[in-house]
Amino acid sequence: MSAEVQIASHVHAPKVETFDLVRMTNTDPKGIIRAVDRIEVHPFGLFLARPVVGHHRLAYLRSWLLPELGLRITDCDLHPGVVPEWDLYLDLVAITPGKTSWTSVDHYLDLLVWTGRGVTVVDSDELLAALAADLLDATSAQLAMENTHRAVEGIAANGHDVFRWLRVAGFDLTDTIAPPRPALPPTN
Repeated sequence: MSAEVQIASHVHAPKVETFDLVRMTNTDPKGIIRAVDRIEVHPFGLFLARPVVGHHRLAYLRSWLLPELGLRITDCDLHPGVVPEWDLYLDLVAITPGKTSWTSVDHYLDLLVWTGRGVTVVDSDELLAALAADLLDATSAQLAMENTHRAVEGIAANGHDVFRWLRVAGFDLTDTIAPPRPALPPTN
């Protein structure tokens, strides 16, 4: 029995983001600097919340960076009429905390979570392509896979509820979980 391995036809360097605690900004992988409404260091890691300006689907996002788990968890508010594709989006990342700024380096793998229903791992083809192109070292790839397995197992064992899993695992995000923000009108 043979299995064909599918490797992404496109490959890109790991995406790097910076979170500036002093200027209250988030610099995305393309170098675009965006103002944030909240950016706070907590015992679990970093929390930020900001509008998503000019996006056709997303209006607002809240992200939790958890260095110990190698995860960035993102919860998005959508524009009116947009059907959600998932409840939470989890990026597998390496996070470097700092006194005035934090940095995350994407390790390609992502988890799509439907609370109470399921979790799916995506972009393994990108991880393999980056590994084959020497854009990601084997140690980082292995860590990303180990963190993925831990997250999937923890989420599944807790009824596919990310926040329940984190509470059980000792990560208290209570002060950062807030009701959704009103959606902004889409920008064409």
